[in-house]
Amino acid sequence: MSDATNPEAGGTTRRVTYSARIERIFDHNSDTRSLFLRLADGADFTFIPGQFISLELPLKDEIRVRAYSIASTPEDGQPLEICLNLVPGGAGSRYLFGLTVGDRVSFTGPYGRFTLDRAPDVETIFIADATAIAPIRPMIRRALASARHPMLRLHHAAQTEASLLYRREFEACAARDARFSFEPTLLEPPPGGSGARGSLIDLVACRYVTGDDNRSRHFYICGVGKPVFDLRDLLRGAGYERRAVQYERW
Repeated sequence: MSDATNPEAGGTTRRVTYSARIERIFDHNSDTRSLFLRLADGADFTFIPGQFISLELPLKDEIRVRAYSIASTPEDGQPLEICLNLVPGGAGSRYLFGLTVGDRVSFTGPYGRFTLDRAPDVETIFIADATAIAPIRPMIRRALASARHPMLRLHHAAQTEASLLYRREFEACAARDARFSFEPTLLEPPPGGSGARGSLIDLVACRYVTGDDNRSRHFYICGVGKPVFDLRDLLRGAGYERRAVQYERW
């Protein structure tokens, strides 16, 4: 066993393998679902919004490890929520989609430095692609819990409206709080569908690069592959400080 850092206490603790039972399953759409995990024997588990856990998946004759961001907040307590896609040809996701309520999983964690542990002090922009909304959701929920939070904006891109996860929750937050803006971007909007059309990088360039000279904003970006680096480089190249552009690439 190796040492790991306790994210809340700031001390050092031993890496622990946790056992959890699947308490509930929620299907967001045909290929995306959330698993809700309750730890065995009433074990405690602390984490910072944005962190992930590493599930140990018994596949054939080997144990594979797959990382999944925690989509719930520390304030929610248990069960912990993870959100995942059914990946074509992906043995790990196929295994997890085959589990049912009552089945057990093992994991270690939490891990990751793509985190937000308190409400930011300046206007903050959250940018997520598809299921990469998972680590950003608890960040936003923690920030909104502060009565003194600044303007927060969420840009969530997905192929279809059905893939805009937690949409009703974010719309409700925006309706309650004028300092939170939710702006979905649909890459394939249906006829008559709502939401902006286009790519995230075009939107970000228009709104936060050429749109004005304000470079005091902070950004949290999460997505898959090269587009995450493209967004990072666009913003830093436009004059935003390096530390003001946090990102996680899946």
